[in-house]
Amino acid sequence: NSNMMMANAFTVPRGSNVMRSSRQLTRVFSATTDEEKKVEGPIVDHEAYEKVSMDDIVSLCKRRGIIFPSSEIYNGYAGFYDYGPLGAELKKNVKDAWWSHFVTRREDVVGLDSSIIHNPTTWKSSGHLDGFSDPMVDCKETKLRFRADQLFYSPIVVKESGETVGYVCVQEANDADMVKAAKKQAKKLLKSKDMAGTDYEGFSFKELVEASEEEMTQIPSPASGQPTLTMPRDFNLMFETSVGAAKDASSVAYLRPETAQGIFMNFKNAQGTSRQKIPFGIAQIGKAFRNEITPRNFIFRSREFEQMEVEYFIPPGDDVWEGFQKQWIKDSKDFLLSVGLREDLMGWDVHEGDGLAHYARACTDVTFRFPFGEQELMGIAARGNYDLTQHTEGSGKKLDYYDEQTKEKYIPHCIEPSLGVDRLMLALICSAYAEDEVGGEKRNFLRFHPKMAPIKASVLPLVKNKEELVGVARELFDKLQLRWNVAWDATGAIGRRYRRADEVGTPFCITVDFDTIEKDNAVTIRDRDSTEQVRIPMDEVIPYLSKQIDGY
Repeated sequence: NSNMMMANAFTVPRGSNVMRSSRQLTRVFSATTDEEKKVEGPIVDHEAYEKVSMDDIVSLCKRRGIIFPSSEIYNGYAGFYDYGPLGAELKKNVKDAWWSHFVTRREDVVGLDSSIIHNPTTWKSSGHLDGFSDPMVDCKETKLRFRADQLFYSPIVVKESGETVGYVCVQEANDADMVKAAKKQAKKLLKSKDMAGTDYEGFSFKELVEASEEEMTQIPSPASGQPTLTMPRDFNLMFETSVGAAKDASSVAYLRPETAQGIFMNFKNAQGTSRQKIPFGIAQIGKAFRNEITPRNFIFRSREFEQMEVEYFIPPGDDVWEGFQKQWIKDSKDFLLSVGLREDLMGWDVHEGDGLAHYARACTDVTFRFPFGEQELMGIAARGNYDLTQHTEGSGKKLDYYDEQTKEKYIPHCIEPSLGVDRLMLALICSAYAEDEVGGEKRNFLRFHPKMAPIKASVLPLVKNKEELVGVARELFDKLQLRWNVAWDATGAIGRRYRRADEVGTPFCITVDFDTIEKDNAVTIRDRDSTEQVRIPMDEVIPYLSKQIDGY
């Protein structure tokens, strides 16, 4: 898709005033690095992402001002992150793109922004108070705490005799890292039993929650290397707070662990005031909080995060929901591809049997292959009418709908496409990670889709000591600021400025040179991915960029 986009980006209509840099205007070449003149285009390293680690991504995000550890001057705070100058822009672009795709450009979806703290009875009705928990184990020696469903154990079975001589236990990661950690543990255990070098069967990992009490007495803690883990027990994930001056049982409230319940409680309000008829949806973007036992994998699993959800209400019936869910799966995939997600890193996971929530009729996850393994990115669930039914019973208020066409009253069912802002940001950063070689020089950059890029263009006056040239460049910069987030860079060699823009994913660099003020009133626009340049009249710059960035 990115290749197709680039092919389109440099299609010059017949009769256009756009002039190729291949006309070899002297001043145009003064804005081109020596490396870029010598080759037709970059030599792309298609295996770059396969070699990158999660530590590389985390380091890149901090170095380029995308994401910082929260409270870093106080040694950080596990599970919380701050978004830097580029991260704040990227996050805004993600939310704006989602809202535009699923709300603004649809007639059957309306928006909502509900409060973070609801009446505490909300969570009793929804089931979160009693059932919103994860299995937890503690290491009695190190006092570290783990989610039991994120620990995997396997017996060490001797090949020759079939005897089980012990167990390994590793944290969830990609397959290669889990096997590597397990081999290290197995080697240590066999050495301690004077069995060094003994051949053993391949690992057969199971979630720790499946272990028996007898097995738990032999399974080592990943922290201590000894069987010091407690039996799994439930841990409620909701953050508790107090509302009001008094602090007693009546003041207890919770930070919402999901945004969906605010939508369900406002079903009647939103439907009535917007005069929507079923099928229709209510969309919301908002913060949610979960007291994760072991937040990990950077912003993939944190304690404070942001969700983008639609509750799409449909008529009841066993023959109704499937078509709506399939359409939302398609719409969701179209959106993810439109913002620059790499399709070759995406997958699908259809939940069945015990993998389904007790109230769900079906659920399909969109997965993404992160450096730490393939994980859920987005879920599209057929939730039935569980939530509206629960809130009807809990509040005593009717949350039904009268269908004027069929003349029947019913509690609507719903399809829920749910996507995390932070997870999508991480997937976009991973999708954008790129390395290539331009004229023998290696380049590491972010290949963001133009509409998602934190900085859309960088304006570069060729020199900073010629007042007329700088003035023209500044005037163009001021105009572009009215439409997009753009950067001004007048320091250093032009090639170095190109690289600075590339590193943060800026798709276009606009060079104002001597020909701009002396000959043609045109500028050179360089494309980040291909490094190709076009010469464009000043009054065509905004229409040109609009086509590349916004698609029109």
